[in-house]
Amino acid sequence: MGKNKQKRFDENKTLPNVFQPTRAEALEGFNIKGKWRSEVFKNGNPIVLELGCGKGEYSIGLAKAFPEKNFIGIDIKGARFWFGAKEAIEKDLTNVAFLRTQIELVDNFFETDEVDEIWITFPDPQIKYRRTKHRMTHPEFLERYQKILKKDGIMHLKTDSEFLHGYTLGLLQGQNREILFANHDIYGAPEFDPETPLLREIKTYYETLFESKGKTITYIKFKL
Repeated sequence: MGKNKQKRFDENKTLPNVFQPTRAEALEGFNIKGKWRSEVFKNGNPIVLELGCGKGEYSIGLAKAFPEKNFIGIDIKGARFWFGAKEAIEKDLTNVAFLRTQIELVDNFFETDEVDEIWITFPDPQIKYRRTKHRMTHPEFLERYQKILKKDGIMHLKTDSEFLHGYTLGLLQGQNREILFANHDIYGAPEFDPETPLLREIKTYYETLFESKGKTITYIKFKL
């Protein structure tokens, strides 16, 4: 492990907006479950998750744009979201936090109806058939999200993968899920979701990288 990476891991332990529970703590009962608003954010505002947040660009961008909401970036790679956690502290963004864990454990950290919105930004599409269950829009993952989302909670999927975009649309239609908006090229088409005005403005590191390689960026907004 490089010195910089180790330094970030060490500093994460001291940051007040970073939470790094063990797997045992997740399975046995996370002490903030159901208390994110009261104990972490100290308000009653809606909670929005970003799953696989990477460096936290989207969580930070959304937190700046919507101070009336609380944002939690989730990723297993703490050395990456260290960038977002540091920026949040430096810019006094008290409505954003970061949680280091595996996405398949997400429902262990939030109570039923505790979450209002979930963003999935540029996940690994897991194209190989034997990796089907690892796709972040696989039915088993959707069930986990549904456990913690409010009844009318919103899901967002933003990806460069036409495969994952098509897979998810087909799955949602097959399960009679409510698709609110879908676009296979949000930068190439004139129309985009009018209720998500920052869809084109906030970009992750990976989105910028994919764009530079000529890949189209797709988007789906739906309910569970």
